[in-house]
Amino acid sequence: MCRIAAYCGPSIPLENIVVRPRHSLLEQSQHAVESKLAVNGDGFGIAWYGSHERPGVYKDVLPAWADGNLTNLCRMVQSGLFLAHVRASTIGETSRQNCHPFAFGRWSFCHNGQVPHFPKIRRKLEEALPDDLYDARVGSTDSEMIFLTLLANGLDQDPDRAMALTLHQFGVGSLPVKITCVFTDGSNLYGFRYASVGRAPTLYKSGLLDSGGRAFASEPLNGLQWDKVPEGQIVTLPSSVAQAA
Repeated sequence: MCRIAAYCGPSIPLENIVVRPRHSLLEQSQHAVESKLAVNGDGFGIAWYGSHERPGVYKDVLPAWADGNLTNLCRMVQSGLFLAHVRASTIGETSRQNCHPFAFGRWSFCHNGQVPHFPKIRRKLEEALPDDLYDARVGSTDSEMIFLTLLANGLDQDPDRAMALTLHQFGVGSLPVKITCVFTDGSNLYGFRYASVGRAPTLYKSGLLDSGGRAFASEPLNGLQWDKVPEGQIVTLPSSVAQAA
C-alpha cells in the first residue's frame, strides 16, 4: 500500500510535511507502520500550488529516499497547498506515468488502495470517459482511472455525487474495492476512504499545526492530535483552514 501526505494552510516549506517530522512521508517510505508493506519504494511525487491555477508536479520512479533532488526541492519550495505520495505498486508497472499525484487542469489526486478486478472493467471505464479525459490518460493504473472517472462524473460541481457515481462504476457493493484518496482543486483539500470489504487503508486528519494549517496523512506525522477520517465520507479542508480553525 502507498502512503500519502497533504497540507492546506499558510505557506510553508514542503519539507515541513514531507521530510522533517519524526514520522514524515519520507520516513514512511521506508518504515510505514500501518500498512501491509513497510517499504514504499516504487516511485514518489509531489503536486503543489502557487500563483498559477494549475499545480506544479514533480515525480520519479526512484525510491523517495534515494533521490537527493526531493529533499532539496522540499527545502526550497514553499506552498500553502500540496499533495505528496510514495508508491508501493499493485496495478501498473513502475514508471513515471504511473507515479502519483495525477493532475488535470487545476485538479490533482493521490490514491492508496486497490481494485483487484480492474483489468476486467478497464475497457468499459475507458469507453465511458469523454475524449479530453481519455486523451489525458498516460499510465495504466486503477488510481489514474479513478481520478479521471471522478472528473467525468462531475467532480468540479459536486464531489460527493462524483464519488458515489465512481464507486458504482468500479463495482462497489458487488466486488472488493479499497479506496483511500486525497485530492484538491487548488482551493479545497479533500480526503476520502472506503472499503466494500474489510477496512479501508488509513487516512488521518491533523489538529491545528504550528503553521496554522492542517494536514491529511496515511499515518500521523508527529505527536499532535490526529483523527481518523471516517469511512465513506468526504472530509474537506478549506483554503481558509487557518482562519476557520
